[in-house]
Amino acid sequence: MILALDVNGTKRAVEVVGQTAEYIDAIKVGYPLVLSAGLGVITELKQFSLPIIADFKVADVPHVSAEICRLATEAGADFVIVQGVMGRDVVEACSKVASLFVVSDMSHPGALDYISGHNTEIAGHAAKFAEGIVAPATRPQTIKTLRGIIGDLVVISPGVKAQGAEVGSAISAGADFEIIGRAICNSPDPRGAAEQIKNEIKSS
Repeated sequence: MILALDVNGTKRAVEVVGQTAEYIDAIKVGYPLVLSAGLGVITELKQFSLPIIADFKVADVPHVSAEICRLATEAGADFVIVQGVMGRDVVEACSKVASLFVVSDMSHPGALDYISGHNTEIAGHAAKFAEGIVAPATRPQTIKTLRGIIGDLVVISPGVKAQGAEVGSAISAGADFEIIGRAICNSPDPRGAAEQIKNEIKSS
C-alpha cells in the first residue's frame, strides 16, 4: 500500500507518516504538499526509510521536465511520476535523470476524454524507459490490458476508496500496489485507518 500524503505542511506530513509507517510500503508526495511545505519536505520524510514517490505528473517540454525530475531526485525522491501523454521524448529525457512511474491512464471520468484512448501506446513507452506505470483502480480491465504490455514492471493504482474503487480490486486485476490517500489522511485516526485498509488488502 502506498500512502498518498494528501496533507499540507511538513508538521502534519511527518505526523501522518509517523502514525502509519508500519503499514505502508511507500510515500507519495504531491504538489499541494510541496507547495505548502517546500521541496525540503521530501528530504524530511527520508527519516522514515520508505521509498518516496514525487507525484508531480511532470508535463512540460523534455528539458524542463528533466530538470523537474532532477530537482525532485536531488531532494531525496526515489521515483518521479511523469505524464506519459506528453510523449516518448519527455519520458525518455526524464528517464536519464530519475527513476520513473509513467501515468498511462487516470482514475477520474475526464481521463476518458483524451488519455485513456492512448493508454496502450503510453504503456509501451513506459516499458522502455520506466520502472512502472500508474493505472486506475477505477478501471480494472485497463490494469489487466496494460499489464500485458509492460510485463513485470510495477503497477501502482490510485482511485481506491475516495474515488470509488474497492480495496483490493486493483491488486486482483494485476496491480502491485494500491494508492490510498484521503481515506487515511482525513481520518481522525490515520494509524487505525491504515491498519484496517492494509488488512483488507491482505485478505482480498
